[in-house]
Amino acid sequence: MAEIQIKNVAKQFGEYQALHDINLTIADQEFMVLLGASGCGKSTLLRIICGLETATTGEVWIGGRRVDHLAPKDRGISMVFQNYAVFPHLTVFENIGFGLRMQKMSNDEVKRRVERTATLMHIEQLLQRYSGELSGGQRQRVAVARALAMEPDVILMDEPLSNLDALLRMEMRAELKGVLAESKTTAIYVTHDQVEAMSMADRISVMHEGKIVQAASPIEVYRNPAAEFVASFIGNPPMNFLNATPAGDGKWSVAGNVVDGPRANGPLQFAIRPEDMQLSDAGLTATAKVVEPLGAHLLVTCELDGKMFRAVLDSDLTVNPGDALTLAPQADRVRWFDPGTTLAVA
Repeated sequence: MAEIQIKNVAKQFGEYQALHDINLTIADQEFMVLLGASGCGKSTLLRIICGLETATTGEVWIGGRRVDHLAPKDRGISMVFQNYAVFPHLTVFENIGFGLRMQKMSNDEVKRRVERTATLMHIEQLLQRYSGELSGGQRQRVAVARALAMEPDVILMDEPLSNLDALLRMEMRAELKGVLAESKTTAIYVTHDQVEAMSMADRISVMHEGKIVQAASPIEVYRNPAAEFVASFIGNPPMNFLNATPAGDGKWSVAGNVVDGPRANGPLQFAIRPEDMQLSDAGLTATAKVVEPLGAHLLVTCELDGKMFRAVLDSDLTVNPGDALTLAPQADRVRWFDPGTTLAVA
């Protein structure tokens, strides 16, 4: 069992508070993604888990054992970095087996583990090559295979695909998720790329300013963001926000329209994703400013109530800049936020 418990972890660098009282439990064999913009604290948290940083306060437990006082080599983890760190003077076989040699494993065991992980990563035909003969994608596979060969309780990955081109990243995402599921390893994956997070994670922990704002499944984070930051960070294009004022008896005035909403003292923020809008005879009146044909759909940027507002519409429609549009939100997809706390309102 390799459940990970992060208990009240905080990190301070001088006067700067990088992490604020982080509490998170990651289940055995779960694929957890730490997602956030640069500087949110995700890599710092990962480094504390693996032992490359020391928490100012708090505890880290792996498999029921407290490990924050242990050296990285004694925590039962493997790490894959953004920089592949593949040794140029060693063959692929020797690179994958490097950590095993350091642990004085027998030649037979090294061979078994190297061949097994090389096959998992589809690089078994490259075992006698040197890194200079490999592409970037192949080097990344070697780095992952080296980590998996250690048969760790936990594998930690810090933006491991960010140096790859878009097509190769897409291929590696699918392969990596399958490999980790097959290896039955608990994984924590750090990224700023929401597509990676949404496509790979069992759960996503969205981080902002050193805090975990929401930890939930990808679809829950997407459909029911817990805070304005999550709503604006997840989704491409992000959610639209409009000011809403109370109109009495659970009704709200939004851009000159009255819509149903929660019973709360106002004001609130009305939020809707661009793909949850459609042209209608009644709804929000907007003016198209920019029309972007994106194959399967049109991304239309409008002006509505003095704000930029986006709608994803069917590509068969004819929409031109300057057109007046009436856009109806899908009622069950509307979300509401308190502008004071920035948190979701039930």
